[in-house]
Amino acid sequence: MELYFPAELPEQLAFLSALAVAVFGLLALLFPAPVLRAGGFVTGQVASEGFGATRSVGGLHLGFGLSALALAQDFTYLMLGGALALAAFGRILSLLLDRGRTARNVLVLVLQVVLAALPLGYVFGYL
Repeated sequence: MELYFPAELPEQLAFLSALAVAVFGLLALLFPAPVLRAGGFVTGQVASEGFGATRSVGGLHLGFGLSALALAQDFTYLMLGGALALAAFGRILSLLLDRGRTARNVLVLVLQVVLAALPLGYVFGYL
C-alpha cells in the first residue's frame, strides 16, 4: 500500500490540513509539557491527570488526522473540517466569555479557522 497524495490543489490543501492536525496531535502525544506551556499553562501546577488528558487529546488529533490522510475521502475531510470548525467556535466562546482576548488565543483561532476552512472548502467546492 502506498501513500496517496492528491493531484489537484484543493484536495492537496485539505490533505495538508489533515497532515498538520496529525503533526500537532503527535507533538501533544509525545511532548505534553511544551504543548501545555504553549497553551499558557504552568506545567509545575499540572497534575499527572493533566498530562494524561493532553496526551489523550493529542492521540485523538493524531488519529483523526491520520484517518483523513489514509482514507482521503470527502466524508473524512468533511468530518475533520467540521471538528476543527467546532474547536474554533469553542475558541470564539472563550474569547467572548472567558476574557480570553489575548494575542495567543487570536493567533490559535486564526490557525484553527484556516485548518478548518481548507478541508471544508475542498468538500463544498469553494477551493
